[in-house]
Amino acid sequence: MKCIIIDDEPIARKGMKRLVDAHPELELQKIFDNADDAAYWLKQNTTDLIFLDIEMPGINGIEFAKQLPSDHLVVFTTAYSEYALDSYEVEAIDYLVKPIKKERFEKSVERALTYKRLTSSEENIMASDMEFIIVKSERKYVRIKLDDIIYIEGLKDYVIIHLPTKKVVTRIIVKSMEEMLPKRKFIRISKSYIVNKDKIEAFDNKDIIIGKTELAIGVSYRDDVLNQLLR
Repeated sequence: MKCIIIDDEPIARKGMKRLVDAHPELELQKIFDNADDAAYWLKQNTTDLIFLDIEMPGINGIEFAKQLPSDHLVVFTTAYSEYALDSYEVEAIDYLVKPIKKERFEKSVERALTYKRLTSSEENIMASDMEFIIVKSERKYVRIKLDDIIYIEGLKDYVIIHLPTKKVVTRIIVKSMEEMLPKRKFIRISKSYIVNKDKIEAFDNKDIIIGKTELAIGVSYRDDVLNQLLR
C-alpha cells in the first residue's frame, strides 16, 4: 500500500517514517511538512494512505482532509488526545495520538489494508427482522442473531460485526445499520461504533467497557449515551 506523510514537526516526521519503513506492506512515496505542497503533489500523483497531522500552520489537517476525494484513506496524527473522529465531519480510517506506539500504528495500518481489500467486493446486508439479520459476506449469506452481536465497528462504507467467536464484514454504512437495528437493544456511541446494550459491563463518561475491550464514547454522542444507559 502506497502512502505519504504530512506533518510540520521534524521529529514527528522522522518517527512516522521509521514506523512506515518497518512495515512490510507499506511503501512510502513522499514526506511533506505542509498541506499545500502535499495538495499540489496529489494533483499529479496518486496514493492509497495519508498519515496526516491535524495541527499545522496554514490549512490544518482537518480542512485538508475535507478536500480529498473519498478514495483517499486518511489516518490522522495528533499530539492532543481529546481529538476524536466524531468531533469533525471527516471520514477517516483512524487517528493516532503522539507519541505513536508501534502496536497502535500497526492496528491503524491493518484497518486501512482491510478497507482496501474490501473495496473490490460486493458485500451488503440483505434482510433483517426482530431476531436476526442476514448479511452477504465473502460471497455467502450469513444469518446473525441480534443477541450474538457484541458491537459493530464502522470502516468507511463497511461495517465489521463483532461476534463471540468471529467477525463478519459486510458493505453498509454505520448510519444505515443503526437505522435497521432495534433501538431498545442497540446504542450508537460514536461515529464508528454501535454497541449491544446487553453486552456492556461498565461505562463512564468517556468509555464503554465490554470484557477487555474499551470503546470511546464520541463527544457529540455523550449526553444521549449516558441518558440512555442511566435510565
